[in-house]
Amino acid sequence: MEIQAKKPSVKGPAQMFTGDVWFDVIAAPQPEPSRMRVNAVHFAPCARTAWHSHAVGQTLHVTEGVGLVQARGGQVTEIRPGDTIYTPPGEWHWHGAAPDHFVTHLAMWEAPAEGGAESEWGDLVTDEEYNGTK
Repeated sequence: MEIQAKKPSVKGPAQMFTGDVWFDVIAAPQPEPSRMRVNAVHFAPCARTAWHSHAVGQTLHVTEGVGLVQARGGQVTEIRPGDTIYTPPGEWHWHGAAPDHFVTHLAMWEAPAEGGAESEWGDLVTDEEYNGTK
């Protein structure tokens, strides 16, 4: 057993996030065979990820606030505490806070067993995409 001290919060980089986003790493790369990753991600109102996909999929679990999520080609959908969202491998999507609320969610994903990129990042989500008008 190993007890790991809490790491400092990290500001989400501008090439991956719009607005103020902070994350706390809960489970980082561990010795093999573990490939689990878990972050608590905190979004200020209107803040959001860029379009992205995960090689092995991703699960989000909302812990507080009100957020939004969208898969490429789908509707912008509101998410609330207790909601769990699963995004399958390779599905392009974004997620973030609603316009007038903060949101926090746990983001859980795995690294590919064969190595390679865990996630692929694309363009920032435009205001029109965020507002569901594009």
